[in-house]
Amino acid sequence: MQKYVSFLAAGCVFSLMVLSPTAIANDKTQVMMGDKTVTLAGKLPKLEQMAPRFKVVDEQFTPISLSDFKGKTVLISAVPSLDTGVCALQTKRFNSEVSHFSDDVVMLTISTDLPFAQKRFCKVENVDKIKVLSDSVWRDFGEKYGLLIEDYGLLARAIFIIDAEGQLRYQELVPNITEHPNYDAALEALKTIQAQQ
Repeated sequence: MQKYVSFLAAGCVFSLMVLSPTAIANDKTQVMMGDKTVTLAGKLPKLEQMAPRFKVVDEQFTPISLSDFKGKTVLISAVPSLDTGVCALQTKRFNSEVSHFSDDVVMLTISTDLPFAQKRFCKVENVDKIKVLSDSVWRDFGEKYGLLIEDYGLLARAIFIIDAEGQLRYQELVPNITEHPNYDAALEALKTIQAQQ
């Protein structure tokens, strides 16, 4: 695999991403699911442009859209399923980090789990500081952010940060969905972006 890695520099935040050469040649993003290659539907959004709008639902099936967080810095943690070990740890990690930021920062976990399963997970795991949202109804987030795994209906593992103006400032597509994202890089980027607001 060929690596494409960028860093925080001169107050700017860039993407941290790993793509295979095959994925680039075919104009389709591919990631690993363990030792199997899977293809993602759609394309990742471009950095330093307005983040795509999307619609998901909360635990009551109430529609939630990106515009509901207008004026806030939004960190989106996308996971395949909360009922797997890495996804559970990722969600709990960001839940524990929310308190280190001001009220101008919102953290979301989005998966295609049904809202009932998400609600149960949050209750059992005491996840009560981040918003856990479901893309199970319309798959709108997964399609617009290029994360929907073809033939599986799950989201690839990724982190996005959208600033208060609605621009996408950071993204990490994890090359193997069985692995953790770079938490430190995402949290450092979030601090930098918030400081610039």
